[in-house]
Amino acid sequence: MSVVKIIPNNVYDFGTKKELNPELWENFKLKEEVRETLLEIAEEFIDFLKIYVKPTDIHLTGSLANFNYTRYSDVDLHILIDFSDIDENAELVKEYLKSKKIIWNDRHAMAIKGYEVEIYPQNSEEKHYSTGVYSILNDKWVVEPAYEDVSPNVSDIRKKASDIANEIKSIVLEPDMNRIDRVKDKIMKMRKAGLESEGEYSIENLAFKVLRRKGLLGKLNQVKRELYDEKFSLNEELVI
Repeated sequence: MSVVKIIPNNVYDFGTKKELNPELWENFKLKEEVRETLLEIAEEFIDFLKIYVKPTDIHLTGSLANFNYTRYSDVDLHILIDFSDIDENAELVKEYLKSKKIIWNDRHAMAIKGYEVEIYPQNSEEKHYSTGVYSILNDKWVVEPAYEDVSPNVSDIRKKASDIANEIKSIVLEPDMNRIDRVKDKIMKMRKAGLESEGEYSIENLAFKVLRRKGLLGKLNQVKRELYDEKFSLNEELVI
């Protein structure tokens, strides 16, 4: 008889589990059906790019490649690409791939065992901070996770997340493009600093995840899109 574990519906749930997610893993190896499906998704995305791309590797990373997965986890599928193979202007390549990723995610809602697949085209030169990274191409660990009994300070996470949540709520009430960009930049720098200094369990990174779980980051992006569309729309009165 199989046992189904119920993962708490709690945006502050960051405690570690004592095993990798059994829906995806068996004997510390990615299940073959999962691996094959992820490879197919990656190939579909590469075809969607409409340019020649040969990935240097394809990684599964994030909480589902670790012991800290929750019901909010995504399947973080990183497609590693040498941007210089596409064009010498790495920033141009980055923006192109970012745009294609956004369009892809808008058109597709793929899931593995109930977890949404999030694709990220990553420059192979880009430094990635994660304690769990699995090579889908080579079917082996790049960075093997180690179990730690971690219980992050929820009150510190709550305070850090609440400060930014209040800023976002203020922007939603009075939308302003400059304020949106400043807050998005602040969030990005906050998370990066936390990952670099203390890793995935940093207060900054976990506060970022709380904001995402609450839908506030999505709301911020939605408000930005609406402002952008309004700026370039021409309103005309109907004359009868």
